[in-house]
Parts: sequence; structure tokens; C-alpha cells
Amino acid sequence: MSRPVTIYAEMTPNPNTMKFVADHMLVNPGDVVEFLSASDAKGNSTLAEALFNFPFVTRIFITQNFVTVYKNNLVEWSDISLELREFIREWLSVNEEPVQNIPELEILETVSESKQKTTTNIAPVINTEMDQKIVDLINEYIQPAVEQDGGAIHFQSFDTDSGQVTVILKGSCSGCPSSTATLKGGVENLLKTHIPEITEVVALNG
Repeated sequence: MSRPVTIYAEMTPNPNTMKFVADHMLVNPGDVVEFLSASDAKGNSTLAEALFNFPFVTRIFITQNFVTVYKNNLVEWSDISLELREFIREWLSVNEEPVQNIPELEILETVSESKQKTTTNIAPVINTEMDQKIVDLINEYIQPAVEQDGGAIHFQSFDTDSGQVTVILKGSCSGCPSSTATLKGGVENLLKTHIPEITEVVALNG
């Protein structure tokens, strides 16, 4: 049985992504999933699996009430955005759960381990009150703005020796030309203001 669903599309700072916003939550609050291929999505998200059937789709990001779709360089958004919007609307009108399973995060024990990883499918290293303070600042001041652009930013680790904070960018922020400038200009300055021990913010792309 179908239900009425409204979807609207938003451009993002990343020219290869578009944000499709629904009129209801797609996942539980705080849940973030990103799929780099159809095989990643299999068994986890039937919506993402369906979207990967489009030959130009290269990655899917789902959180809150929106889906961020990555495309390749062979097509323009002006040619495909309406088709994608209608496809997502129709899919959500007859399916209640776009994500059936959140892939488990790999838990690392140390900051040095996290630096050696290039995947986003890892849990943050939160061992101290300082780590938690950084997480709280990101969630309160930074995450809402990043989500407006169709992405997400997650704390990964804080190196007490160097003062370096490592974060993971997902969704539209991953690989976005403006992400580095945003980090240096906004995120890094905000964190340094609240926590003088921080010397630098480094981002890993999802």
C-alpha cells in the first residue's frame, strides 16, 4: 500500500552530489550510513541497492531525513535530478525502511591504529574526557551545518602528543573541493577556541 511522500532536491557544495530530502525520517536519529558500491549496500539498504542500478550512481549516503547521491562525470544533474527525485519518492511511498541494517563499526584501541585506516567504517577512539569534549563540540556546533550541505563529520581521534584532531567526512563533504577550506576556516578555529591544546584538524574522506 502506497503513502504520500514529498521529496525535494538540493544542490550541495560538492558538484558531484545532490541531496534528496524527504518529509520524514529515514533512519533513527544519529544513524549514518554510506555505501561505496552495490555490494556494500546488499543486505543493508534496499534503497541504496536500487539506486546503484542507475549507471551514473557511484555512492550513496543516508542519514536523518535525506539521501545524498554521488554521480560520475558522464552526466549532468540537470538531466537526471528529476528522474532520481521521482524514483526515490516512489520507492519511499511503498517501502517503510530504506536501511535494514547499519554495518558494524570496526573498533580500534589506539589513536595510532586509527591513523593507519582510510575507511570510514570505524568507530571513534574516545578514551578521555578531552575526546568527549571534542565530540560534543562537533555534534553541537559543526554537525548541523554540515548536514545542511548533505554530509556528516565525525570525530575519529585526538593525539595528545601532537594536538592533532582527526575527523571523518562523509556524504557531500567527502572529497568536496571546499571541505578542506571549511575545515581550516571554520572547524579548526572553533575547536582551537574552545580547546587550546588542539593544534590542527585533519580530515579523512569517506
